Amino acid sequence: MKLYFHPLSGNSRRVLLVAAHLDVPLERIVVDLPKGEQRGAPHLKLNPNGRVPVLDDDGFLLWESRAIMQYLTEKTPGQTLLPTDARGRADVSRWLFWCSAHMAPANTVLVFENFVKAQTGRGPADPAEVARGEALVAQNAQLLDAHLAGRTWVTQERLTLADLSLAASFALAGPARLPISDYANLRTWLGRVQELEAWKRTAPSLPRG
Repeated sequence: MKLYFHPLSGNSRRVLLVAAHLDVPLERIVVDLPKGEQRGAPHLKLNPNGRVPVLDDDGFLLWESRAIMQYLTEKTPGQTLLPTDARGRADVSRWLFWCSAHMAPANTVLVFENFVKAQTGRGPADPAEVARGEALVAQNAQLLDAHLAGRTWVTQERLTLADLSLAASFALAGPARLPISDYANLRTWLGRVQELEAWKRTAPSLPRG
């Protein structure tokens, strides 16, 4: 299987986390996002949205990171990241969808303003956008922090796709200056995920400066 990705993409990171945890071999093909390769005709044939990641499994093209996460999991016998019972799967899916609709987009505002702009020469951060992002992160981080009180993992009392999806959205928490210092439960959980071998194996090199 081939994975078209970028190492600093949170969406790519969550797929890499699953592959690393399950020991799924992937041929990695970097899409140069700063150069705009994702908007070129070759990549648009793989994903008309012009984004990464994209999985190519013998001609079956799959985009949307959480769909790829589920696909890799379903193809792996004996996996424990996705429950087999209906309620367990629905609970994991609940957090995958919440991450996609709320937590990840909130974090992305600050990733773009405080990190991407500086790395790509797009000018200084927009104070209004930073304020909007900080408010969104606070709103959603507070919910996640409250949910994690007394819990080791997000759901099912074990590591699941929910943890990997959410943690990937915090991968650039430092350089993006995500305001999460007040959320002890969230930070403890995130630290737990960051101790996983899969996290260490998929950590990208961050640009200096």
